[in-house]
Amino acid sequence: MNQNMKIFFWSLSAALGGFLFGFDTAVISGVEQTLQKLWSLNAFEHGITVSIALGGTVLGSLIGGIPAEKYGRKATLFIIAVFYFLSSLGTAYAVDWNTFLIFRFLGGLGVGISSVVAPMYISEIAPAHKRGRLVAMFQFNVVFGILIAYLSNYLLAGMGENAWRWMLGVQAVPSLLFIITAVLIPESPRWLILKRGDLSTARATLNTIDAATSEKIIFAIQNQTNAETAGDFKSLFKPAYRKPVFLAVLFALFNQVSGINAIIYFSPRIFEMAGLGKNSALLSSAGIGLINLISTLVGISLIDRFGRKILMYMGSIGLIAALLLVAMAFYTGNMGMNVPFYLFAYIAFFGFSQGAVIWVFISEIFPNEVRAYGQALGSFTHWILAAIITFTFPYIAETFGGGITFSFFASMMVLQLLFVWKIMPETKGTSLENIEKALVLH
Repeated sequence: MNQNMKIFFWSLSAALGGFLFGFDTAVISGVEQTLQKLWSLNAFEHGITVSIALGGTVLGSLIGGIPAEKYGRKATLFIIAVFYFLSSLGTAYAVDWNTFLIFRFLGGLGVGISSVVAPMYISEIAPAHKRGRLVAMFQFNVVFGILIAYLSNYLLAGMGENAWRWMLGVQAVPSLLFIITAVLIPESPRWLILKRGDLSTARATLNTIDAATSEKIIFAIQNQTNAETAGDFKSLFKPAYRKPVFLAVLFALFNQVSGINAIIYFSPRIFEMAGLGKNSALLSSAGIGLINLISTLVGISLIDRFGRKILMYMGSIGLIAALLLVAMAFYTGNMGMNVPFYLFAYIAFFGFSQGAVIWVFISEIFPNEVRAYGQALGSFTHWILAAIITFTFPYIAETFGGGITFSFFASMMVLQLLFVWKIMPETKGTSLENIEKALVLH
């Protein structure tokens, strides 16, 4: 296997965590009604059944940096793969509601931890000139996993009264593949140098990545001024790291106040609010999933050529326009097929900007010694806001109407545009150590 293929295999192996992230998140949509009837769940219990994984995701994103720092990126990826495997089999074979909740929560932990560790691992083993598209494979796999979950649910729906068990259990196959590949990939060379002092193993991996820069990277890692400040999550909030923390939190915040999860989770509801029939609403929702996949792929192909900021400029302007058009449609009552078209445009702009950039950017801006904790902070901010917005959207949309709701999302994207213009640094083609020099106070 040549150099490029090795790096691609390592990155794709970690990105399997993203595929399972997407699959695990979406697969519940095909079984939730069956489970409600099977265990005679009331509305509150049904809500817990659907949302329990999100609770695990929030917790996993918060603690994901701890095992990544203590045991390494590779070992943590292996643990995540085992979590996914156990969750898929545990939920498929669950004999009662409580057992189902335990294993569903375990899958949520895997989602949360993978959103921390997988992008971070890829950023640490990718050459600077390819890092954007390699890390963005994680987000592409998330979107791809969602689509495959929907397709899998459709294909397995005719398996009889135990179809729901097959829908959940089939996830064991990619989980087993993830377990195998997690054993085969190397440990992050940056973690090996900082945490184990293992120069020989790290040098061998860095030579495979880019022999021309390996010694420079080793020298830069060994001479990090702030390396002695690392140690726990509290280290992240030292003055030296104020700028990357500020960037990560704001970037994750803007990702969610764009309204993306509200639109993805509640797209049929939004389309019905716009006057479409139920079947048309469901078909339009499937279109959103496909456009999300294609636009994310476009973003991956452009991110290292044009840079993170250009994609975010274009995306922010497009999101503002699309959201204002949706809001105007609700205000004027001129909806029908206009709203699906505007939301398709919204998803296209989101996919190649925020969708492709978020995990890349957050994984790049923290120095080696606190990257795990910084990635955890960005991921936690993302997931806690996702939970809040997903929980409150139905009430807000019903209380204030589509016009005000989408005007709010548009106003947030105006602030994002200002953030990109005035604050966001460009990280394209720059080594992680040089990005540190620009952002961290020494």
